[in-house]
Amino acid sequence: MNELLHALTSTEGILIGTLVPFLFVLTVVVFVHEMGHYLVGRACGIGVNAFSIGFGPELIGFNDRHGTRWKLCAIPLGGYVKFVGDMNATSSPTDPETAGLSEAERKVAFHTQPVWKRAATVFAGPLFNFLLTIAVFAVLFAAYGRYVAEPMVASVTAGSPAAEAGIMPGDRFVSVDGEKVETFADVQRLVSGRAGDAITFVMLRDGKDVTVVATPRLMEQQDALGNKVQVAIIGVVNNQEVGQPRLVTYTPVQALGVAVEETGHIIERTGQFLKRFAVGREDKCQLGGPVKIAGMAGQAAKLGFEWLVQLVALLSVGIGILNLLPIPPLDGGHLLFYAVEAVIRRPVSERMMEAMYRTGFLLVLGFMGFVFWNDLFGC
Repeated sequence: MNELLHALTSTEGILIGTLVPFLFVLTVVVFVHEMGHYLVGRACGIGVNAFSIGFGPELIGFNDRHGTRWKLCAIPLGGYVKFVGDMNATSSPTDPETAGLSEAERKVAFHTQPVWKRAATVFAGPLFNFLLTIAVFAVLFAAYGRYVAEPMVASVTAGSPAAEAGIMPGDRFVSVDGEKVETFADVQRLVSGRAGDAITFVMLRDGKDVTVVATPRLMEQQDALGNKVQVAIIGVVNNQEVGQPRLVTYTPVQALGVAVEETGHIIERTGQFLKRFAVGREDKCQLGGPVKIAGMAGQAAKLGFEWLVQLVALLSVGIGILNLLPIPPLDGGHLLFYAVEAVIRRPVSERMMEAMYRTGFLLVLGFMGFVFWNDLFGC
């Protein structure tokens, strides 16, 4: 019995070592996402009935002076903001249930607002996720700076794409597919998600630019959290002698600019991954669900709080991107409806919205099942 209790409650155990970090990461990301909906909705004059972290039975809660019920629920895998008049999952503006609202409620009901207010409120959730990522990176860059290395080639792996392309030790990367690079991390970023793509590299050799083409290949590696990941490489190595790694420090303003840039790179790489995944060019095991995230949270917590905060930033931007996919019932699906409404100058028919919602809901359920399968059995 004591051994079981220790396994559950020690910092290496399931409860403290994995579940608590997982709930911390997920709660922060969900809270910020829903707070985006809430704050922008309130700013647009929309009434809010409830702000919930989690689903299912309420554990604790209170009502604020505006009549909003703030609550923590038993199933901590998400959250929601319920606006006045928001009667169903499709957020249909023609829902007959809204006919029962009082005149005062109709003035602040979600469906009676102009389409731009509804769109702004919906978009605010993913936007706040991106802002959270920027804020975390800005603080980390300002507090710790970051190490960078010159984009130099110390050695080339025999038989690698780089060797076949004619890249040589002592070469310096100038650009990758037309994008200028300043650090070796820039090269890794531009190559790592493009397995099978022919990439043009401009190298500086003996004072002259040399253009070569190499096609990265997938290689299994371990990331900092111990996860096995498939990364595209060309087979060049950078070391301390030629890379001359150095710590770059930033003022708060500089850190903010670098954080915006880094967040943009993550969004770009994630979009690139999703497009390649959709056509079968990415490893399915790269996608994981709650079980994988919980494991990563536990590993990050062991490495230190700053690692856990970085995981929050990465998960936040991922949640923001996924929610912008134009699939009901995700935020992007609602934004698609509002875009159509703005063009045709009338709401999409309730029948069409419900049909698309059901289809989208099945797609979301299928995706959730897929990542759960990956977590438990597939990978």
